[in-house]
Amino acid sequence: MDTRKRYPTDLKDEEWNKIEHLIPRHTSGGPGSQGGRPPKYDRREILNAIFYITKEGCIWRMMPHDLPPWEAVYGYFAQWRDAGVFERMNEVLRRKIRVEECRDPEPSAAILDSQSVKTAEKGGPTNQVE
Repeated sequence: MDTRKRYPTDLKDEEWNKIEHLIPRHTSGGPGSQGGRPPKYDRREILNAIFYITKEGCIWRMMPHDLPPWEAVYGYFAQWRDAGVFERMNEVLRRKIRVEECRDPEPSAAILDSQSVKTAEKGGPTNQVE
């Protein structure tokens, strides 16, 4: 990463330090996976590319050329998505923030908007034959 200009979406050192342990070190594995091949690209740079895509809303093939190749970034994204890495990262960070705010790590209430309630009231498919 030192050879390119930073994007606003790039992880700061402090942010990377908080999530680095949650990102698999090898391909083809979930959090903490020790199997698979050593990565060809830096995990932080892969995340920087994923964050760029999600923030800018561009398609994979339109990623800037100074980031890892889009095919590699998408490959890591798909593996990590399927392994639940992003869900786990969100869960860990949510708990950490709640504890730092002197709150219970687990939320005790949920907020539903009217659209969610309308959808839930329907109760699923209505393919019943009368």
